Amino acid sequence: MSTLLALDTATEACSVALLHDGKVTSHYEVIPRLHAQKLLPMIQELLANAGVTLQQVEAIAFGRGPGAFTGVRIAIGVVQGLAFALERPVLPVSNLAVLAQRALREHGATQVASAIDARMDEVYWGCYQEVAGEMRLVGAEAVLPPEVAALPEGSSGDWFGAGTGLGYGERIAVELSGQDAGMLPHAVDLLTLAQFAWERGEAIVADQAQPVYLRDKVATPKAR
Repeated sequence: MSTLLALDTATEACSVALLHDGKVTSHYEVIPRLHAQKLLPMIQELLANAGVTLQQVEAIAFGRGPGAFTGVRIAIGVVQGLAFALERPVLPVSNLAVLAQRALREHGATQVASAIDARMDEVYWGCYQEVAGEMRLVGAEAVLPPEVAALPEGSSGDWFGAGTGLGYGERIAVELSGQDAGMLPHAVDLLTLAQFAWERGEAIVADQAQPVYLRDKVATPKAR
């Protein structure tokens, strides 16, 4: 049995989850702007309660974005610090995929349109379908105006909407069977996706861990 640690700080939520001996434990809080202070103590408490040391962790999964610029950087900084010290690999997971996985877990939704408010009158958008318990991307993730959001070409059946990007309301002209506009990524679902990636051998070395902002003008400085 693998021992995996997962953490996420890409949105207002800060959460950690641990898989050990086949059992999952987690801690989740919505604490805007407190992630940097709270994340390491949350990890330490989670491990202590499970009776697990950091040295027992085989890989560390994290929300690699899209999300808040600062939040994503906090996660990557902590993950790289821990992974370098422990000489462990890391598992980057899309925050839009994590939302879709949470919608599957909580609402039984097998087709999910994930939307995170990207500010600047835009949304981070991605569509996912369930395959053998794993929410997989259909098409590409993007950052776009709410009016441009669309379901995959040729899609059919019911689609569930998940995430704060749905706060744009009728500006997102997508037909959804239901939605949860308050949903934020949870490390439990990040851990689920990380397990699939781990079993496929998709872990990478820590210095390859990169944020995914989708918005180039935030991720790269403009040429002078």
